[in-house]
Parts: sequence; C-alpha cells; structure tokens
Amino acid sequence: MLWSQLEPVLVALAIGAMIGAERERSHRNVPEHFGGVRTFAVLAVAGSLAQLVSTATVAVGLGAFAMLIAAGSWRSMTTHPGSTTVVTALTTYLLGAMTEERPQLAVGVAVVTVAILMSKDRVHRVLRERVTDLELEDAVKLAVVALVILPLLPDRGLGPYGVLNPFRIWLLVVAITGIGWVGYIGVRVFGARRGLLVSGAAGGFVSASATTGAMGRIGRQDSSRFRSALVGALAASVSTMAQLLLVVGVGSPQVARRLALPALAAAGVLIIAVLLLLRSSRVAPDSSSGPSVPVDEPDIRAFALRPALVLAAVITTTVLISRWAADQLGRSGIVAIAALAGLADGHAGAVSAATLAAKGEISVSVAVWAASASIGANTLVKLVIAFVSGGRRFGVGFAVRVLLAALAFVVVQVVV
Repeated sequence: MLWSQLEPVLVALAIGAMIGAERERSHRNVPEHFGGVRTFAVLAVAGSLAQLVSTATVAVGLGAFAMLIAAGSWRSMTTHPGSTTVVTALTTYLLGAMTEERPQLAVGVAVVTVAILMSKDRVHRVLRERVTDLELEDAVKLAVVALVILPLLPDRGLGPYGVLNPFRIWLLVVAITGIGWVGYIGVRVFGARRGLLVSGAAGGFVSASATTGAMGRIGRQDSSRFRSALVGALAASVSTMAQLLLVVGVGSPQVARRLALPALAAAGVLIIAVLLLLRSSRVAPDSSSGPSVPVDEPDIRAFALRPALVLAAVITTTVLISRWAADQLGRSGIVAIAALAGLADGHAGAVSAATLAAKGEISVSVAVWAASASIGANTLVKLVIAFVSGGRRFGVGFAVRVLLAALAFVVVQVVV
C-alpha cells in the first residue's frame, strides 16, 4: 500500500527533474533565469500532493503558483523576454497532478514536452527560413478540413443504398489533400525524386486512387516534377499489390497463394518502370536533391481543395453505381459484383470473394477471378483519375506502365 501511494510522487519528481534539467541547460548563459531542476521537481511534486487532497486544491494551487512563477520570472523576462518557461512551469505542475490517476499519460506528455523544448532552435530556423507564407496558409486550411469540418459531419449513410455518407466522403477529401500535402513536404525535405517516391508508396496503402490523383496534380502543376510524380503514382500501385495479398490472406490463405505469383509479376513490372524513370530523371530537371522550384513560386501549392472534391465525387459515384449493379445481379454474378466493387475500392471485392471461398460458398478459382476483376476495375478507375488530375501526358505515361503490369498479372494467372 505504501508503494502505491509513493509511486505517483516519484513519477512526478522524475517528470519535474527531466523538464527542469532541459530548462536549466537551455538557459545556462542566463544567470537570473527562473527555475531549474529543483524548482520544476518541486512544482511537479506539489501538483501530485495537491491531487491527493482534492481537485479543488489543484485549482487553487495552480492560481497560487501562477502568481509566484510570474513574480519569480519577472526579472529574467526584462532582459530575456519570453513566456515559454512560465507556461512550462504551470504545465509541470499539472503533469504532477496527473500522476495520481494517469501516470503513463503524464510521462508521455512530459517526454513530448521536453522534445518540443529541445527543438526550439531547429523549429524557429525552419519556420523563419524554409516555410513560406503560402505554405503556412495551406497548413491552416488542411487543419480546418481535417480537424474542424470532418468531426462535425454525420457518420451515417444517406441517399440510395446509404452510399452518401458525409463523414466518409469528406474523409476521402481529407485523404486526398493529406497525401498531396505529404508529397509536397516530402519533396521539400528529401528532394523531388525521393520525396514523391516515399510519399507515393506510403499513400498507396491508404488509397492508391487518391494517391494517383494527388501525384497527377503535382505533375500537372510543375512539369519539372513530372517524372517524380509519375514514380509516386506507380509506387502507390506497387503498394496496392502488396496490400492485396495481405488483406486477401486474412479472408482465405488459399486464394492469396493463387494470387501471389500474378501480383508479384505485376509488382515487378511496376518496380522496373519506377527504376527506369528514376534512372532517366538523374539528368532531368527534377533530379536535384532539394526543391525543384523556388519556394515562393505561387503556382505550386501544397493544398488544393477543388481537385480533391472532384476526385471524391468521381469515387462516390462509382460506389453508387456498383451498389446498384450488385443489387440487380445478386450473388450469382460474383465476378461482376467484385468488378463493380473494385470501382470504389480495389480490395473490397477481393476480400468479399476470399471470404465466400473460405466459407465454401464459391470455389477458390471463382474467388481468384473475382479478386482479379476487382483489381482490374480499380485499375480502370485509377486510369481515369490519372487523366482527370494529371492531364493527357501524365495519364498516358501512367496508363502504358500500369496496363503492362495488368497484362503481366493476367498472363501469369492464366499460365499458372
């Protein structure tokens, strides 16, 4: 019993000492600076002890310490203005109070707080030297789209077949704009060649269609990044093949084994296409290790809402059509239904067919062809999206390589 009562106090002591050590180190050249290891350790312990008494005591203590901290730091603030230490001290007190009921959360928040405090110079340098006003504006817009509008939308099906789900549709918009943002930041950090490759491969596990649309927009906006954007779109399709085997394997390992060689063949063709594009881009304008365009160029934006809305409308329409067709055909047309489901999501029809095969309702061979039809239909959707978002040049470049991969998939499946 004694240890259970003492543990929160010791955790609070460790939290306060950790934060205080960072504050003392970062202000070692400021003789009159407020607070160090001892001060912050005592603040955290005081918060823990106050919580033992009551929540009201914590509130009273917070007000009292706020006045004491403000008075104690007044002298140092006249020569070294800044409120970070004052806010950090109050945060330390509250973290100490949290240790009584949520010690793990308190420790996690404390570690994140120290990391933020230690990254002061790096963050300031990036914000002042690398981030433009347009990028900051786009970041705020993305936050509004994802964190303000999305939570307010109802998560329920409306309209025919319940397809018009406001939350799900807007979540797709968030995914498309978010992937575009990640791609833009990847280019700024890693350079055009590597940044779009990484973001494309990662985005493919979220939504290959959305990633294709985002990469098409990037390639259309800046011709110097055309090859890199095409690489990102193709990398997303590689991720789709990997994800196909994973999700189908959950439904039916037998179906996944039958799909393994065709999927690997298609992925191999796409990987070869990516490598050839990367090799050719070494002598192209987008092969630099840094940003391929000036950071203040107004035509290149990290956030674009209108293309995302168009793509979300296209995908939602395909979902509605597929649901209507499935309702008309019934289970007897499982391959056709899987193909129609693939118009909305390449894995939906495949997983459904694999599940039916695992239950013995259809044969493994039928399930394999149904999964293939689902992926094929989704490939057609990606081709349409590539032309819509990236224009004719991007669409043709994407289509030639993806259709070669699809041909490899079909040939291997038929032969094997």
